[in-house]
Amino acid sequence: MPQTSTTSLKLDIETKERLQRLATARRRSPHWVMREAIEQYVEREEKREQFRKDALAAWTHYQTTGLHATAEEADAWLAKLEEGKVASPPKCHD
Repeated sequence: MPQTSTTSLKLDIETKERLQRLATARRRSPHWVMREAIEQYVEREEKREQFRKDALAAWTHYQTTGLHATAEEADAWLAKLEEGKVASPPKCHD
């Protein structure tokens, strides 16, 4: 079991009441709902941050090399994948 630590969280009364109603409807504790919400939020935001970093790295690579694939090339590749076909990504070019 992972180690845990206690964290204090202040909620306005309306949010606390909404949380309690949701927890009751889900037959869970407010603690469980808050922990689940925080875990989902952190996971989503970590993915967004990684996407942002990847996009910046791709932009930097493009600016350095000029290598790219056109939107049409990418769309054609994605269309093949969508059809369930095995397809290699388009080759980058100047």
